[in-house]
Amino acid sequence: MYDLVNIERSIIKKFRKEIWRMFVKAVRDYKMISEGDKIAVCISGGKDSFLLAKCLEELKRHGDINFDLVYLTMNPGYNERNLNKLLENANILNIPVEVFNTNIFNVVEKTTDSPCYLCARMRRGNLYAKAKEYGCNKIALGHHFDDVIETILMGMLYGAQIQTMMPKLHSTNFEGMELIRPLYLVKEESIIAWAKYNELSFLQCACNFTEKNNLDNVSSKRLETKNLIKELRKKYEDIDINIFRSVEDVNLNTIIGYHKDDFEYNFLDDYDKKQLNNQLFFIIYLKVTPNLFSMNSLTSSKNISPIKAAFPFEAENSSSSKYPFLIYDSIHKR
Repeated sequence: MYDLVNIERSIIKKFRKEIWRMFVKAVRDYKMISEGDKIAVCISGGKDSFLLAKCLEELKRHGDINFDLVYLTMNPGYNERNLNKLLENANILNIPVEVFNTNIFNVVEKTTDSPCYLCARMRRGNLYAKAKEYGCNKIALGHHFDDVIETILMGMLYGAQIQTMMPKLHSTNFEGMELIRPLYLVKEESIIAWAKYNELSFLQCACNFTEKNNLDNVSSKRLETKNLIKELRKKYEDIDINIFRSVEDVNLNTIIGYHKDDFEYNFLDDYDKKQLNNQLFFIIYLKVTPNLFSMNSLTSSKNISPIKAAFPFEAENSSSSKYPFLIYDSIHKR
């Protein structure tokens, strides 16, 4: 017999540091939820989406922002056993899921070109459309911190590009709709620990395509990346944090090229201009520095700023040149 009160309490008590605080931090730092939002929580049947539903429920119950929740479960063609397991967990966790059916699995089975990618795209499109029918302006997905850093590495190793899974984004096909990922900073190991602590079991991969073709996840690039990070973590404890921060604090001056929307940049575009600016700064530095030291005694006795002494041209006749002196004077006199 499951104790719903203890399950919910464990999120904000037992796993407060690992789950609740990181969930709240992501929601606040990335401004995911606003007053009056109506959010469709997308329940796939796995541990991540069910935890997401309970976290958002707790936030709605105890938070200071008024928003509404709808719990959507899209059935892409689950077999009866998997669908029953999903509905059983929804009942245990007291989540009133709204189930709607699609034939996505049937469509995906007919393609051999990136079936997982096609499935994900079709799922998201169907969820956006259904959420809009319910009057929602956002959908919430259960992607977690490990999904984020795996995506970063996969982009580099297999896609030859630097990119990441964003905490939120605007839909390009459904006007006025946004996608948010409130578990963005929650580690998968914490979610697994929460499920085990409460003796909950969820769907793993309920994909009919995987089952029928007897595919194991060893061939999955995401699993390869997950295992790589796991091995690296044995030697470098904070490797996952460092991977995440690598895309959080990008120095564009050290990037060969990048693009944003229709704009493309190559470091050669302003390479010579940057060198000219550096040379000009160095010339000014050489001019000012000796005079600052040589004029030190003069300025201290006559209350003249070192900058004015270093550049004895007619600063008083130029209103635009007065401001640097005034700024420096105020600092120099402190």
